[in-house]
Amino acid sequence: MKSVLSLIVLILFSFSVNSSDLHVYGIGVYDVRFDGGEDNQTIDLRYERRFDDSIFEIGPEEDNFFFLKPFLGFEYTGDSAYYILSGLYFEDNIGELTNTNNNNILFTPSIGVGFYENGSGRDLGNSIQFRTTLEFSYILKNKNRIGLSLGHISNANLSSKNPGVEIISLSYQVPY
Repeated sequence: MKSVLSLIVLILFSFSVNSSDLHVYGIGVYDVRFDGGEDNQTIDLRYERRFDDSIFEIGPEEDNFFFLKPFLGFEYTGDSAYYILSGLYFEDNIGELTNTNNNNILFTPSIGVGFYENGSGRDLGNSIQFRTTLEFSYILKNKNRIGLSLGHISNANLSSKNPGVEIISLSYQVPY
């Protein structure tokens, strides 16, 4: 077990490449309730592989605000629920967005669709689920990032039962 933890720490802190493709490792709270409803919170573990190749571009070439890029992801909860998904994201530097000067803060919204299995956790009403996420991340000196995100998973009314869940996550993002 010590060797596995050492390897993970080594991987997380040793990368310092200039690529924009990312491995995203997240940990968070699954089923956050903002309405004071039933409390079924558990841990949420997330992995995403974000690719930097734009597959769809909207807007002028000099503004990368709408360069949609693909990602693949996997989430697993403390209730043995899992979610395998694929989707699109874009990211924009908050400095460019507000005053045309780059800074270290990025805004990254994403949307994805995938297969969900509830395990012993919350039944979301369908095996097909959609996830929308809003994330803010900070670029560190070694080009790795730390991010905070709010996500929502639901079946978009594909079935009569559609409770949805919210997830708040902290992530560590490593370029590759």
